[in-house]
Amino acid sequence: MAATATTFPAADDPSDGERTVLGVLVALSVSHLLNDTIQSLLPALYPMLKESYGLSFTQIGLITFTFQVTASLLQPLVGVYTDRRPKPYSLAVGMGITLVGLVLLSQATHYGAILIAAAFVGTGSSIFHPEASRIAHMAAGRRHGFAQSLFQVGGNLGSSLGPLAAAAVIVPRGQTSILWFTALAALGIVVLARIGGWYQRHLAGHLARARARRHAAHATLSRRQVIVSLAILVALIFSKYFYLVSLTNYYTFYLIHHFQVSVRGAQVLLFVFLFAVAAGTILGGPLGDRFGRKYVIWFSILGVAPFSLILPHVGLGATIALSVVIGAILASAFSAILVYAQELVPGKVGLIAGLFFGLAFGMSGVASASLGRLADHAGIEHVFYLCGFLPLLGLLTGFLPDLETRRRA
Repeated sequence: MAATATTFPAADDPSDGERTVLGVLVALSVSHLLNDTIQSLLPALYPMLKESYGLSFTQIGLITFTFQVTASLLQPLVGVYTDRRPKPYSLAVGMGITLVGLVLLSQATHYGAILIAAAFVGTGSSIFHPEASRIAHMAAGRRHGFAQSLFQVGGNLGSSLGPLAAAAVIVPRGQTSILWFTALAALGIVVLARIGGWYQRHLAGHLARARARRHAAHATLSRRQVIVSLAILVALIFSKYFYLVSLTNYYTFYLIHHFQVSVRGAQVLLFVFLFAVAAGTILGGPLGDRFGRKYVIWFSILGVAPFSLILPHVGLGATIALSVVIGAILASAFSAILVYAQELVPGKVGLIAGLFFGLAFGMSGVASASLGRLADHAGIEHVFYLCGFLPLLGLLTGFLPDLETRRRA
């Protein structure tokens, strides 16, 4: 980390606002990897928790609901607050709260304790995401799509490693071995404290540039167009995350029930899917920088539909292959959606990041609880059949204005 820190520009570097500070972006991506590895342990443990505590699918869904809603309700508030009063070291504090959640989860002896642990992990996440996204925006220079994709790929890679780590460490050794992963949280605190130091040194210059951009910005869209565009983006977030949750939370159960795959084998295949998500994430931002974010959003949501509609009707080999294709395509959406929204509402980076990360988490929580109940009543196969139609909402992208064309005009 020390070597990385030396690549950061000095606080009085006049080119600070235009250059991409790769060292900061890499450090943010690494911290996102650590954060989301920890978070993804929870859904990876669902088969073990279901067996150990005799939980229903509805109760499994409520665990994710608790985690996701805790995160989603707080993230916009954190974003609004830090837009007005930036807190450079809040990232390290958030990781500390996540560490507490890990300890509680490792020692939980009943369902209520699991829910409390999930709430702590969600609270830590609610502090981490909007502020980390703001710093990525600050360090991006002119490459905002690239910066968000690099930040996101760390999180998605961490999400893919969580199930693998759970299969290798926690499943064979039991629930108390979750304590081993507090080392990741401790490392994250160290990395985030260093990032906080860089943020604090550069904060005054960043705020001055942000004020200048707000004063220089001229409105290219009416208030009504902005509201309608944000509503479309919310619908696309709904489509993406309801479908994504069907795979991240219930793919293992589908493989176990439908194809008689072992618990460990299902977790490995979940890793394969999540790794494809991580690999696809890095493409969305740079492609949006180059060709326009509207087209990346269009492809990444609607482009999944042919594969999602076929998936419930094929064998195991084709299911694995389709999950990889779906993960890679769908992953490119979020970075493009987030940067597009930030361009719609300039000067509100924290608010937009908190709102859209919060929506992603909140919709994931609602989806998890809803789909768990559907699985209890109609069967796990029915979940994948119905969710296969969600990517068709990508057709709404056609109503989004082309911001790049408007700026050139």
